Amino acid sequence: MVKSILLYISVSLFVMQDYTFKKYTQEEILSGIKNNDSGIIKWFYQSQFKKVENFIINNNGSSDDAKDIFQEAFVVLWKNVKMEKFVPENGTAVAGYLYQIAKNKWLDNLRDSKKNTNVEIHTNLHLATDENGTESEEYHQWVVEEFKNLGDTCKEVLKRFYFQKENMEQIASVFGWTSATARNNKYRCIQQLKEKWKIKTKKSIE
Repeated sequence: MVKSILLYISVSLFVMQDYTFKKYTQEEILSGIKNNDSGIIKWFYQSQFKKVENFIINNNGSSDDAKDIFQEAFVVLWKNVKMEKFVPENGTAVAGYLYQIAKNKWLDNLRDSKKNTNVEIHTNLHLATDENGTESEEYHQWVVEEFKNLGDTCKEVLKRFYFQKENMEQIASVFGWTSATARNNKYRCIQQLKEKWKIKTKKSIE
C-alpha cells in the first residue's frame, strides 16, 4: 500500500495544473487519507507542496529536493493518520503537521550534508581565547556541541552569516524580517552562546 501511495503522490507532482481551488475541511482530509480517497489526497498534496518547496529552495535546496522531502513527509503523515497517531489540535493542524515533518526532514538533511558547518561557525565566533590568543580545544568542542542545542532559527541565521557569508539583507529576506531584526536576532543568538560559556567558565566573555 505504501508503494502505491508513493507512486500516486509522485505522479501528482507532475500534474499541478490540475489543482482546483475546491477546499476540504480538516475532517474531510483526514477521512480521505484514511480511506485512500485519491481526489482528496491529490488536492491536499498539491495544496501544501508549494509552501514546503519555498522553504527548501530558500534554505539551500532545489525543487527536486522539495519533491523528495515532501514525498517522505507525506508518507509519514499518511502512516500516522492511518494508525491514528495524529490527533489534530485545531482546524489547520494537519497542514501544519505535514509542513513541520518536511521542515525537520530538510533540516536533518542539511545537518547531514554539512557536517563541517559547526566547525566553520566555531572558527568565526571567537568567543574566547587562551592567554596566547588561541582558542582552546575544549572551547572548540564546546561550541560544536552547544551549536546543536540552539533553536532552528538561530542555527540557520548563524550558518547563513558565518558559513554562507550572507549579509543581513539576504538573511532578512529569507525570514521575512527587516535588516534590523535580522541583525538583532543574530546578536541574540550569539549572546545565547556567550551566556552559556560564561556560566560554564564562571567568567565574563569580552
